[in-house]
Amino acid sequence: MNNKLVLLILILPILFTCCVNSIGDNEDLIADTVTSANNLEISQESMEELISNVSSPIEIASLLRNEKVPFDRACIASTDNIDNMISDFDCAINIGILGADLGYLNIYEKTSSVMSTVSGINKLSNKLKVGQFFNFSLLKRLATSSKTLDSLIYTSILSFNNMEAYLRSTDRTNISALMITGVWVESTSLATMVYKEKPNKKIAERIGEQKLILNNLVIIIDNYKSDDRFEELATDLHELKNIFNEVEITTVEGEPETVVENGMLVIHQTSESTVHITDDQIDLIALKISILREKLINNSISS
Repeated sequence: MNNKLVLLILILPILFTCCVNSIGDNEDLIADTVTSANNLEISQESMEELISNVSSPIEIASLLRNEKVPFDRACIASTDNIDNMISDFDCAINIGILGADLGYLNIYEKTSSVMSTVSGINKLSNKLKVGQFFNFSLLKRLATSSKTLDSLIYTSILSFNNMEAYLRSTDRTNISALMITGVWVESTSLATMVYKEKPNKKIAERIGEQKLILNNLVIIIDNYKSDDRFEELATDLHELKNIFNEVEITTVEGEPETVVENGMLVIHQTSESTVHITDDQIDLIALKISILREKLINNSISS
């Protein structure tokens, strides 16, 4: 199975189709009367665009493996504090964090080490009252064998898709915002932790590319700032954004390419982006995202 496809169907189906806006375009926003009169529901098209661009923990893990970076268990989030997580805020954002970790474990085929992460996701989904969609007993059996990776991925997909459909039907759009933030924080943290141990140009570029994703996340979380905890999270993300603003990304448009797909002529626009990021900038990003990650995992954003 293609690694990038695995990411999109394994990690991100837990994110719902109505919570994100494309960069710099707020014209499609409509009132969300369910969550708050001050909050806006963001178009499905914009959500799908973000999903297709969010840096994949599986894609990042594939890059690390291709660059001969060994698996590092220290990069996996601790599940020790899960029993203390009560609020929807904590449960949702940590499902995203653990979902990213699950992708990292899967791409390195650490099926014997998956159980703690799967168990954590199961507990958090129960607290969000969507645990009925998470087939924990089957995942537990699949995770004990290195020969069942495809089945493990498929069962995870099914569980998350069922949760997504239910949560979307109950208009809990703020949950999706937190989940996607959790995925982004953990996958970016993984890249920075690895880079500190083994500097690598491709990994540095991948870290720099997160500037574009963060711009979207800031828009999403700002939308829910009427809630104190979202406001504090937004403050942290804005501080990260200030650091990323120093990263330069230049894009050169190429000539359009034509290909035949399913008997039809299709035109593809081509472009090439170059990321300019320094070690000092990566150090600042790593420090800030490490502090934020610890805050989220240890349930220490102000209640």
